[in-house]
Amino acid sequence: MAHISIEPATADRFDDAEHALSGGGDGYGCQCQWWMMPNSEWDRTTREQREGMLRAEIDAGPPPALIAYVDGEAAGWVRVGPRNRQVRLGRTRKLAPNSPEPWDDESVWTVSCFVVRKEHRGQGLNARLLDAAIDHARASGARVIEAYPFDPDAGKKIPVNDLYHGVVSTFEAAGFREVARPQPHLAIVSLDLAG
Repeated sequence: MAHISIEPATADRFDDAEHALSGGGDGYGCQCQWWMMPNSEWDRTTREQREGMLRAEIDAGPPPALIAYVDGEAAGWVRVGPRNRQVRLGRTRKLAPNSPEPWDDESVWTVSCFVVRKEHRGQGLNARLLDAAIDHARASGARVIEAYPFDPDAGKKIPVNDLYHGVVSTFEAAGFREVARPQPHLAIVSLDLAG
């Protein structure tokens, strides 16, 4: 049985972060910067610039994400942190008006991005990453965690690359409740950490 551990994305683990992000999907090109800037800025950046932004973010701390290791190999990634630092979320019309939480509240965190390398999919890493993200957010003083997963059972085919949002069933299994459904296949889910 594989040994799985989950660690914060710190400066000494930057190469591991890059390995986790490069195993399929959009992670390599995105560098987990999609939610961090408005579209106009995104369109002006290259992959290399986004890598530099991620390196600067990790170097500055606190860790913006967690990395899953399978038998010592970086295998997955989850971005977790204060929602208001992820600029694009607050500008997304499907999300901002439908959240019950104020957008400027630092105590509202979000889980906004999962990446699992192709060779490690199907092992439940998203659920393990989500559990670790909840623990990390709670230990860091978050009051609420919000996320924006897709629902593959809602009748719309969801492109594999869009599953970086996560899926509703994974969040429900971790205790999240649905607070809004901006589109049939897109939910807003929330977990109260204060209780």
